[in-house]
Amino acid sequence: MMSTSFFGHNSRFIGLLSASTILGSAMPMLIILGGLAGLTLAPTTALATLPASVQTLAGLFAAAPFSFLMGRFGRKTGFFIGGGLAIVGALIGTWALISGSFILLCIAHFALGTALACYQYFRFAAAELVRSEWQPVAISLMLTSGLVAAFVGPQIFIMANDALAPIPLAGAYVAIGVITLVGLGPLAFVSFPTIKPVTRRTTGSRFAALAVLKRPPVRTAVGIGAISQGIMVFLMIPTPLAMIGCGFSEAISGDVIRWHVVAMFAPSFFTGFLIKRFGTRRIAMTGLILLIMAALVAASGLSSANFYGSLILLGVGWNFGFIGATTMLANVVSEDEKSVVQGVNDTIIALVSTLCAFAAGAIIAGFGWEILAFVAVVILVLTIGAVTFEKRQTV
Repeated sequence: MMSTSFFGHNSRFIGLLSASTILGSAMPMLIILGGLAGLTLAPTTALATLPASVQTLAGLFAAAPFSFLMGRFGRKTGFFIGGGLAIVGALIGTWALISGSFILLCIAHFALGTALACYQYFRFAAAELVRSEWQPVAISLMLTSGLVAAFVGPQIFIMANDALAPIPLAGAYVAIGVITLVGLGPLAFVSFPTIKPVTRRTTGSRFAALAVLKRPPVRTAVGIGAISQGIMVFLMIPTPLAMIGCGFSEAISGDVIRWHVVAMFAPSFFTGFLIKRFGTRRIAMTGLILLIMAALVAASGLSSANFYGSLILLGVGWNFGFIGATTMLANVVSEDEKSVVQGVNDTIIALVSTLCAFAAGAIIAGFGWEILAFVAVVILVLTIGAVTFEKRQTV
């Protein structure tokens, strides 16, 4: 049972969870739209994944600025700016399909990717609303919002896809804008902890605070989080294209993505409790092992069972690795270091994700799905080796 203190913050937490759930419904829609809209407008099929890659690239530029922005003006201001960018991106995406502009589509996904980078801070905001002993549970439960999004997002996509017929997909971008407006509603009523005024001393110590990255626990947390996110992107983004190339329909490939997103967030109901029981490192390392299993299943065949199995394992592995790494980072960083380290953490995650997104497009086009999966296995084995070596060095 959750403690009384956790329920004491329940009203704020529920408001934050509601906003995260509604805003997050756009995420699975963008997974589908990135590839399909790109395939519709791209001058060559090799560039079909470029909008999705640009969307990931946006996180690289947006992660640190949003962290500093929230540290200076508060979480609520940052989330509202992120929501505004999502609405702008949705409008540009709609016009891109109406006008047939691939460049505008990439710009739209850059704006939408910036918004998604902002939404990543919901997990840190959740930890700030509860007592320290319940942070793993709060972070984990916050990510359960993605489970609702896994079902709601694709359904909204199906309903809105042809809303602007005969222009395909344009209605889905309009729906993303509407979802964002609705999601900002409950956020307006959430009160966040008061931020400390930014003094000259605090500002001047930002670069000194980066020294915290030299601490092994921080490096491990950042590394596991980055690889978990990167490998998830590496295998997820090209999945619809790989399946269509194997003769599967868009409906089946969309269903695989749906169950992948379910697998990403469904474990969040108990991941926090597992962390409290077994510790962050064990759960995070279990996540990396599950990611290896996902890549091996992907490399072993091209049947629908392989795609379903691989993407489900990929989702669960990401959940354990990412939540474990997030909790690990929250536990080893002080209040004064938080805004700097969280920004650097999410920038590194975005950098790795961006490299993986662009590499995935090149590898899938040049070498195929099986080679892509094999590369993922190699990266994960090296990561586990590095984490194990660093632990032994600090013992």
